[in-house]
Order: sequence, then structure tokens, then C-alpha cells
Amino acid sequence: MQHLNRAPLNGLRAAEAVERLGSLSAAARELEVSTGAVSQQIARLEAALGRTLFDRRPGGMRPLPGTEEIFRLLGNGFDHLSAAVDLTRRDRHSTLTVSVAPIFAARWLIWRIPDFSRAHPDIRIRLDSDVALVDPNTGAADFTIRIGPGPYPGVSAEPLFPQRVIPICHADVAARLPSPDALRQVPIIRDLQAMYSWDSWLSGAKANDSGLRAADLPAGPDFNEASLCLDAAMTGAGVFLAFETLCIDALNRGQITAPFPEWKTTGGQYWLISARDRSLTTPQRRFRQWLMDAIATEGMGSSPVPSHGQ
Repeated sequence: MQHLNRAPLNGLRAAEAVERLGSLSAAARELEVSTGAVSQQIARLEAALGRTLFDRRPGGMRPLPGTEEIFRLLGNGFDHLSAAVDLTRRDRHSTLTVSVAPIFAARWLIWRIPDFSRAHPDIRIRLDSDVALVDPNTGAADFTIRIGPGPYPGVSAEPLFPQRVIPICHADVAARLPSPDALRQVPIIRDLQAMYSWDSWLSGAKANDSGLRAADLPAGPDFNEASLCLDAAMTGAGVFLAFETLCIDALNRGQITAPFPEWKTTGGQYWLISARDRSLTTPQRRFRQWLMDAIATEGMGSSPVPSHGQ
């Protein structure tokens, strides 16, 4: 830490910004100072370090060879500083940001958040619904909930429950399905973005005594979003292989039925992801405990298929 006393912080910020953004002018706009000020800060930094970091050319400043690791560490350092500042703000305002895939947010989590808010009225939840991966180490989110095989290096990843799938359809369609082999005679609704196939269910289902395979199933409506597939199944358009968090509430309400009440796992797992090597704040600890309790109470990943509506 003593070496930091020799390096002016403004100079470090200026150098990192110029290297990352590629020009003095872009760095000046981000730092809200003049280009001359950025140039002077870098010059003072180089003098303090006794080392030149940039090659100054008429076309701009370019990092010198051999400085790659210096700027990589500088970038990481400022990311962590930003995360620390953001963390203090979130603690002060008791705001919790959770990054969640859109379908998990819309079909499962958002319906349960009011329970958390009633139990913890002092904590405000902000859901960031996005398929893009978010690194909690940067301070962009307190938690990320994602599905995948794991493990995930560089973060703290806690398994929540396994992903399970089951065929679902309208009750009128289910009446025409005495066995999985009858799936050959009905439209199969497909999610073009699905990370699993029908073989995830067919290959291990006890009900599939005829050895039906995904390749044997007929065509049906295709959609690029799982929620549309669920809605199509509700209208009687065919049979859809749905994952648990998408269809569990519809099954519980009797809006849809499972003609073959047998869950099968896909190999995927839901994960609660947080920053590595960082203690959880009080709002984070409360949200984590509430989420774990909700999953356990509802038996996500373990309970039998709801019988209502079948």
C-alpha cells in the first residue's frame, strides 16, 4: 500500500480511462475535465512512477508495449472501487438489485416478491430482467439468478434447485393422450431458444414404455420465447415441454394440465450468484434466506406434479 502514496489517484484514473477508451478526448468527457487536464495528470503520474506509459503521437496516445498487465490491474482496481462505493449506497438506501432472466422474473419471481416486501418493508427490490450475464463483482447487481450446469469461476455460486421439465397441454388435448406414444398424433409446440430437447423427458420417463424419441414427434407451432409456447398450449394448440418455473403456477391454478405427471431433470441447475470474497449485506442476507425458504416451501425441484385440474 505504501507505493500508492507515490501515485496520484487522478493520474491513475486518467491513464486507465485513456487506455480503455482509446483517446484523450473520450477520457476527458468521461472524467468531465479538459483534454489538457487529462494529459497533465498522466504526465504527473509518469513522473511519479519514473516510467512512461504512453507513446505520444500526432494521432493520439497509445499504451507502450509491456503495459498490458498494468492497465488490466488498474481496470480491475477501479471496478472494485466502483463496486465498493455502489455497495455503500445500496446499504444506506436498503435497495437490492437482482438480475434475473426475463421468464424466471415474469412467471415465478415477480409473483412472490410481494411476500418478501411485506416481511421486509425497509428493503426495496429492483429486478433487472435481462438475459445478459451480469458480473456481481462489478457492483451492477447484488445477486444474479441464472440457470446452467455450473460451476462459475470468479463468483460465489450457490445451487438453488434442479431444472425439471414436463409435457403440458390443454385438458381437451390431454384427453386424446392415453400414453406418450399418442404424442405422434398431436402438434408439438417448440421453443426455438430452449436449452434442452424432448429427449430430456422421453429418455427417462417411465410412462414412455414405447421408446418414443424426440425425432419421432410431429411438427407444430414454433416460437422463440417460452412464455408464448405456454400461452399456445393453454389455447389447445398442442403439447409443450415446459420447465417448472414457467408452468408451475399455471398447473396449480388448473389453467393447464400435465397428461403424463412425471417431472424429469434436464441437467441444468438454478444458481444464486453473488460477488466473490465479499460478505453479504443485511438486505442480501434477508433476500437470500427468503428465497431459500420460498423454494423449500413450494418444493421447487422436488415436489410431485400438482394434481389440480387433471
